Amino acid sequence: MKTAVRMAKDITFPLIFADFKEITKVRLAISVVFSSIAGYLLGAYEVSVSSILLLAFGGYCMVGASNAYNQVIERDLDALMKRTRNRPIPAGRMSVSMAMSIAIGLTLLGIISLYLLNPKTAMFGAISIFLYTSVYTPLKTKTPLSVFVGAFPGAIPFMLGWVAATNDFGIEPGTLFMIQFFWQFPHFWALGWMLHEDYQRGGFKMLPTGKKDTGTALQIIMYTIWMMVISVIPAFGITGRLMLSIPAAILILLLGGVMLFYGLKLYAKRDSVTARKLMLASVSYITLMQIIYVLDKFI
Repeated sequence: MKTAVRMAKDITFPLIFADFKEITKVRLAISVVFSSIAGYLLGAYEVSVSSILLLAFGGYCMVGASNAYNQVIERDLDALMKRTRNRPIPAGRMSVSMAMSIAIGLTLLGIISLYLLNPKTAMFGAISIFLYTSVYTPLKTKTPLSVFVGAFPGAIPFMLGWVAATNDFGIEPGTLFMIQFFWQFPHFWALGWMLHEDYQRGGFKMLPTGKKDTGTALQIIMYTIWMMVISVIPAFGITGRLMLSIPAAILILLLGGVMLFYGLKLYAKRDSVTARKLMLASVSYITLMQIIYVLDKFI
């Protein structure tokens, strides 16, 4: 009885809020919201603050729901890995039923919010949750192809913003989708390289060859090059309303060149220090690339 009372006293609002942020992966969710807003600004004829707020709220809910479902499904595997064993469910701070309630609640709130923008946005949001939870998550322990499957829901946010602004899916949001789709391979393989041993404890197969070898590094280089090419295609005037000036394209190529440099360095050194630098470069790339696209439209 005394133990239960002591535990109840230990459960404070800051701790509950911290666990909510953990189960929804707040930093990842915010980065997804950022991508969605960037896509919205690129597609919008007129910027609506209310639409941006709906998109931000709905986007956070959808990502948060996906992550909560993921942590429910992988709770036993999370307990085996150093980086995840202190998550709310394996650490015993949150019950599975509570996590599921959060996931379902966020799903409903997210779909409703995105539907208020337009039905297509809600549809793509729902598709991303389904693919992430029902296809990508189970495949992570089965095959390295899980990264390919996971790249589909992961590429939706940038595109989703355009669809939210226009209620239309065409070559423009398709191009935004492809940029973020190809970016994910060097990003997640660099992360998988860094955490390879920990992922092995959980049985996750995240590297394309299953090893930290030159084969994996070579694929990182190839996908980085494809990402760079697709990122500057709008500069050639073949992607409808999605356009990019030559100076902006050069800046984006330079940013991609930093990733390519670390990819080549990883091929030569095959160490986790370089993999970390590549991962950080990839985070900088996706953020700065989207900022350049938006500034290039409005300046």
